[in-house]
Amino acid sequence: MGWFDKVLGDDHERAAKYAGRESASERAARKRREGHRRNLGRAAAQGQAWEDRDRQQDRKGRWYRAAR
Repeated sequence: MGWFDKVLGDDHERAAKYAGRESASERAARKRREGHRRNLGRAAAQGQAWEDRDRQQDRKGRWYRAAR
């Protein structure tokens, strides 16, 4: 066992200590995936609201968007 092994400790002990825990790279990947899905519901609702407004304007015969 070299001096570097003494600094870091035993790999078997470390492996046993962190067994079953999520690694930092797995956690980062999970967070990234969750971020992609975070706003799906809100975006879908906004798109539906836009489509509803657009249909309503078509029914009225309006071809332009009214100033607000």
